[in-house]
Amino acid sequence: MTRDVCIVGAGAAGAGAAYALRDANANVTILEKSRGVCGRAATRRRQGCRYDHGANYVKDYDRRTAQLVRGLGADGLVNIDEPVWTFDGDGVISEGDARDQHKWTWTEGITQLAKRLLAETEATVERETRVAAIDHNPDSGYWSVVDESGTRHGPFDSVLLTPPAPQTAAILTEMGWGDQCMVALREAIGSVEYRTVRTVVLHYPFEREEPWYALVNPDKTHPVGWVAREECKEGHVPDGESLLVVQPSPEWSEAHYDDPLDDAADEVAAMVAELLDDERLRDPDWVDDQGWRYALPDGVADREILRRGEFHGLYFAGDWTVGEGRVHAALWSGVDAGERIAEQ
Repeated sequence: MTRDVCIVGAGAAGAGAAYALRDANANVTILEKSRGVCGRAATRRRQGCRYDHGANYVKDYDRRTAQLVRGLGADGLVNIDEPVWTFDGDGVISEGDARDQHKWTWTEGITQLAKRLLAETEATVERETRVAAIDHNPDSGYWSVVDESGTRHGPFDSVLLTPPAPQTAAILTEMGWGDQCMVALREAIGSVEYRTVRTVVLHYPFEREEPWYALVNPDKTHPVGWVAREECKEGHVPDGESLLVVQPSPEWSEAHYDDPLDDAADEVAAMVAELLDDERLRDPDWVDDQGWRYALPDGVADREILRRGEFHGLYFAGDWTVGEGRVHAALWSGVDAGERIAEQ
C-alpha cells in the first residue's frame, strides 16, 4: 500500500527525511515556506560572490556523514582546509585544537546539501507555502495540513514537522486535536528556547592573508561570536577580494536585531577591525545581513514525549529534537524520522 507523507520544511531535516523515504512505497510532499531549500544552511549570491550566511559548513562528524556527503557527488564539493581558531573576551586569538573536524561546503553553496538529497528522491516540493495548522481525523486516521492562505493539503497518512521548536509549537496550537498526547507535545516542544543571531556580511576589495578559516569565541564573553573568511571556499569569492561572515553574540543580536543594516554593519565592522587589528576593516565596500530569530536551540525536547505522536502518524525532526545546533544533527534527525515512517 502506498502511503502519503507530508514533510513540513525543506531544511536539512526535511531533506534528510525525504532522502530516507526515497525507496519506500510512499508519495512525499514537502511544504516549504521560503523560495529555497536547506533552511538555516543558506547561501546567497551578490556581486560575483557566493556566501553561506547561516550554517557555514557541514562537519565531518562521523563516518556516515562523510559517506553521505561524498556519496552525493564529488563535483563541486569544497574542502575547507584552513582551521578554526579561537579568541577570548579580550580579543586574544589562539590556535585551535585537534577537535576541529574536516569541513565541507560546495562551490554553489551549502544549500547544495538539500538540493542534492532531494534530487535523489521523487518528492514534490511546494515552495512559498507556509503551514499554519495541521488537523487529524480520528475516524479515518488521516491528516490534513492547512497553509496561511487557507488551502488544505492532504489527506496524508503521516506528517513530519521540522520547523524550529517555537514554530512547530505554534502549528500544534492551531490544531483541534486536544487530547492529553497533544497537550504534552505542545508543552515539551514549547519549552525549547533558542538563541538569536543576526549575521552581518562584510565585503572588501582586498584580500587578507590569515592562517585560519574562522575564529570562534567559545567562552561567549565577546560581542562577536564568529568570524569566517568566505574566500577560503573555492568558487565563493573572486581572487583579490575578501568577504567576512560575522555572527555576533546572541546578546548583541537581540539588542540590535531591528537596527538599520548600515548602523549594524558599522558597529560590527568596528568590532571586527579591533579584533583583527586592521583599521581597513572598518570600511567595507558593501554589506548584507540576515536575522535568524531561531538560530540555535538552547535545549532539547523530551524524546519519549515526541515519540508519542508517532502512533497517530505525527513525527518531529530538527536540531531541537537532538539538542545540537549543527547541520549534521538536523540532517540525521530527519533521516532517522524518515526511516521510522518507512518502517511504519
